Amino acid sequence: MTEHIPHVQGDSTESDPIAASLQRLSKKIQLIADAVKALHQDRIQLETKIEDAQKRIQHILSRLPEQSDGRQLNLLSEPVTPTNPEDDNEPTTH
Repeated sequence: MTEHIPHVQGDSTESDPIAASLQRLSKKIQLIADAVKALHQDRIQLETKIEDAQKRIQHILSRLPEQSDGRQLNLLSEPVTPTNPEDDNEPTTH
C-alpha cells in the first residue's frame, strides 16, 4: 500500500499568489493611510489660514468708522474728487 502524502507543492503555489496579493494590498493600504494623513495635515493648515484671514478681516472691519459716522467711506462708489478750490491738483510755480 502506498501512503497518502499531502500535496505540499500545490499549497505553496496557491499561497504564493495569495501572499503576493496580500502584500500588494498591504502596500496600497499604507499608501492610502499616508494620503489620508497628508490630507488631514493640509486641512489643518487651510483651517489655520482661514482663521487668520477671518481675524485680519475682523481687525480691518473694527477699524472702519461706525455706520452712523458721517465720515463713513463708500467703498463701492467711484472716488470723489475734492471740491476744495485751493487743491485743484495743478503744479505750483513758486
